[in-house]
Amino acid sequence: MSESYPAHWEADIVLRDGGTARIRPIVPDDADRLVAFYQRVSDQSKYYRFFAPYPRLSAKDVRHFTHHDFVDRVGLAAMVNDEFIATVRYDRIDETGRPSGSGTEAEVAFLVEDEHQGRGLASALLEHIAASARERGIRRFVAEVLPDNRKMAKVFTEAGYTQQRSFTDGVLHFEFDLTPTEESLAVMRAREHRAEARSMQRLLAPRSVAVIGAGRNPVGVGRTVLRNLLTGGFTGPLYAINQAAADPAAGLTELDGVPVHAAIGDVAAPVDLAVIAVPAERVPDVVADCGTAGVRGLVVITAGFAETGLDGRARQRELVHQARAAGMRVLGPNAFGLINTDPEIRLDASLSPQLPRRGPLGIFTQSGAIGAALLEAAHRRGLGISSFASVGNRADVSGNDLLQFFEEDEATGVALLYLESFGNPRKFSRLARRVAARKPLVVVKGGRDTRSIPAGHAAAITKLADSTVDTLFDQAGVIRVDTITELYDAADLLAHQPLTAGPRIAIVGNSDSLGLLTHDAALGAGLQPLLPHDLTTGATPDDFRRGLRAAIDRPDSDAVVAVVIPPIGAGGFPTFPGSGLISRTSLPALRQDAPPLDLAPLAAALRDSAHRARAAGAVGAVAEGGGEGGEV
Repeated sequence: MSESYPAHWEADIVLRDGGTARIRPIVPDDADRLVAFYQRVSDQSKYYRFFAPYPRLSAKDVRHFTHHDFVDRVGLAAMVNDEFIATVRYDRIDETGRPSGSGTEAEVAFLVEDEHQGRGLASALLEHIAASARERGIRRFVAEVLPDNRKMAKVFTEAGYTQQRSFTDGVLHFEFDLTPTEESLAVMRAREHRAEARSMQRLLAPRSVAVIGAGRNPVGVGRTVLRNLLTGGFTGPLYAINQAAADPAAGLTELDGVPVHAAIGDVAAPVDLAVIAVPAERVPDVVADCGTAGVRGLVVITAGFAETGLDGRARQRELVHQARAAGMRVLGPNAFGLINTDPEIRLDASLSPQLPRRGPLGIFTQSGAIGAALLEAAHRRGLGISSFASVGNRADVSGNDLLQFFEEDEATGVALLYLESFGNPRKFSRLARRVAARKPLVVVKGGRDTRSIPAGHAAAITKLADSTVDTLFDQAGVIRVDTITELYDAADLLAHQPLTAGPRIAIVGNSDSLGLLTHDAALGAGLQPLLPHDLTTGATPDDFRRGLRAAIDRPDSDAVVAVVIPPIGAGGFPTFPGSGLISRTSLPALRQDAPPLDLAPLAAALRDSAHRARAAGAVGAVAEGGGEGGEV
């Protein structure tokens, strides 16, 4: 019995160390690849596979291991740069252990190149060949492992399947059902989590960076990224790549003190991250060069892919396929860039004119324009970020990948997302629920009314009604907001204040009207506000201290909101990053000929009260209002 080539078994996978590989069925044309792979495997690994010295494959072996019917006999290979790095196969057997065309059991065996052992290849291949076997009616795998082959034994014992183990004649014998269990699904998700988080770590924490397409034009895209890397203080080696450097007459040997090479392959040292800013038609050749040079990840700033139509969509698919087959993940294309403010890294591989200070906010956005606005707003408000990723067309790296990273990243205290589309809502819901249980997750979802999706988002997309999105967010514990201002208002509070012990809210302020508006807003949010305490517009800093102290000490309040309008003569408000942490204590007066009004006493009163609230276990927040309408 035989079937045609099962193309749907092909898959790109992310490995434990964050690299990628391509899994596909083995075919007769792979004979040379198999022989070359086997030659690179150590004698010990060969002994573990065949239980005897087996230095080389015979012609008969090569044929046996490359000719399959994809039903009773199946072989899969994991590949990087068009070379085998691991293989797995099953052969259907009957109850006596002999080859069979009708049994429901199969013998499974693995071989992983020594250089790639420890990357999770065997576990990933087991997941994929188990799925293939179930599709072909196989219900159970059997395997024999030498006791010294502890790595392979661990793959089987930790797979999570219902299994039986025995030891006979010096060999470990495993039998396990292929029906997924809660434990096996948990193992798969844990592997996925580790791999995707690590792949983001590889992108965000490179040891060296090359900007491909940096040129003499000081406002060019590549030169802008190179300049931001320099001014951001990237701690590793930097390289500029420009094909014009191949001509000595061009005199292009350095840019801003960074050495220039004609091609990535000319760089003698390893390059972890390549930022690509060349015309779209040159991107495939550049990606191929990066794969050959061993680059670990790509940020593709270049536009001109799926957002341009069907041809661009095809080029985008090929870009991802090409990069993943070479072991690289792709941020982009049409990306705005990456930022990591870790002082050990200081990576600003972006087009942003503003670099916010270091802080607890991790930011993901699909839109470059929104990304620029988010960074500018964070810089203007004095809010610090831990990391930032603007993925553009999200052909590969997506919000789910960043969620995996944010969950593990100790520097990220609050995760902020701007989403325009969902590729996998079920996975997003699962990840968001897990992340939100550990740290706040705040989301702006674009397209609330139109459910429009930017043309560049060529990954699988699920359109959801806005009411469904609200339900998904509610169930996952996601905080949904509508604007960038609200996003940062929420982030500011969540990053600097503890969670409330309950829903009871005390309100203190110097405006009765704003106090009532705050009271109504709290009611509308399902909270239990107390009647506002109005200090009147003539309240002094000491009045605020006394009023806020009384509210903090009340046994029936879990949080305190201070509603503040500026004193007459002030040009604005004290600014409160962290809802009580003062960044400026004086502002210009309304009139040029009037002296500035000193807001330091009021700022100090509010700051002291916020510290008192935190010490008492309550949440202290400040709402600022002004003019006729005010703002809460």
